[in-house]
Amino acid sequence: MGQISEAVMIEQVIDRLAAAYPDLSRDEVFHCVHTAYDRFQDSTVREFVPLLVERRARAELSRHAGALVWSS
Repeated sequence: MGQISEAVMIEQVIDRLAAAYPDLSRDEVFHCVHTAYDRFQDSTVREFVPLLVERRARAELSRHAGALVWSS
């Protein structure tokens, strides 16, 4: 069975988070995920990078979404 590339997994993270946060634009989600992803560029162990990126981005998006609720 072939492995899914890290780039494909990051795109899947963007898809999941865009669906989870419909009030945010896909561009905002994309930027947040790639900002988180950039933090792991020098990591030598790559197996868990997509999971760690998703967790970090989800936490940031949750804070951002919470701020939108308060500002409305």
